[in-house]
Amino acid sequence: MSILGKSLPNSMTAKEGAHPISAWPSSERPRERLVERGAGELSDAQLVAILLRSGRRRQSALDLARVLLSQFGGLRGVAHASVAQLCRVGGVGPAKAAQLKAAQEIGRRVAAAPLGVGTRIESSATVFEHFAPLLKGLKREVFVGLYLDGKHRVVLEQTISEGSLTASLVHPREAFVPAIQASAAAVIFLHNHPSGDETPSREDRELTSRLAACGRLLGIPMLDHLVLGADRYFSFADRRLLEESS
Repeated sequence: MSILGKSLPNSMTAKEGAHPISAWPSSERPRERLVERGAGELSDAQLVAILLRSGRRRQSALDLARVLLSQFGGLRGVAHASVAQLCRVGGVGPAKAAQLKAAQEIGRRVAAAPLGVGTRIESSATVFEHFAPLLKGLKREVFVGLYLDGKHRVVLEQTISEGSLTASLVHPREAFVPAIQASAAAVIFLHNHPSGDETPSREDRELTSRLAACGRLLGIPMLDHLVLGADRYFSFADRRLLEESS
């Protein structure tokens, strides 16, 4: 029997639903299998079962994990589900939902490439690698300013605004006040598209022009504006579109 590409022993199939995981042989319990063989050897359902810790009457944690994966379309769907959506599944209460969301957030933070104060920004890819795990899957637009010194090292990272599902309203004044306060020599802006499509909208292009003009007026050049999609990004600088804003 195959569960999301991983095969489980026939003996495990016979036991699930009839007995709680605690009654299974230790070699077949998800936690024990993880300790003995490593997390990479476990199926998605087994990993989720470990986070859930327990099921409910006549339903083991593994059974419940499979229900979640089926209902939300896999791990990504479970990760993107809200606490309220998770709690609508029988057997999942606020505590279990919180455990799942905490695991998701830990994964996102671990996946984000280090980008602390003093980090030199070499390319748009450096910015994307850091922010993609943090912004991916959000259902609202988040507009972020990355403020740099004269050697393009980070002096400040700040969220400027958080918008609705379709738009994030940003005024150039709000975007450049942190640059002045931090004595930044340059700035990079970025925001995500909840739709997953990185193609800049007409509003994105107009905002980029306004931001570039404000940066020239203040003597704090905007080096780039990135639009982050699900797995790709659009860089105005890489496409040489900032030159059109000059």
